[in-house]
Amino acid sequence: MGESNYDNEEVFSKKVRAGKRTYFFDVKATKGDDYYVTITESKKRYEDGGYVKHKIFLYKEDFNKFSEAFTETVNYVKSDLMPEYDFDEFTRRNTESD
Repeated sequence: MGESNYDNEEVFSKKVRAGKRTYFFDVKATKGDDYYVTITESKKRYEDGGYVKHKIFLYKEDFNKFSEAFTETVNYVKSDLMPEYDFDEFTRRNTESD
């Protein structure tokens, strides 16, 4: 497969602003009509105004494993490490500022 993942067609995109970071969840199509997800973290560099980006490529054969591990990890933090913390605070704060 000599094709570059950066040149494939984007078919869906979701942006999540999170303080000083922005996350992009993009679905892209390959030339063979297959699909994969990219997750990009973008953070502004204040010294020169540029951006630092980190990207993860997630392929269909890993969707279920990734989703299960992510959900389990977040639930562990919420229920075992920080059960008293109000995680909905961030949702309410962002809704109020829109």
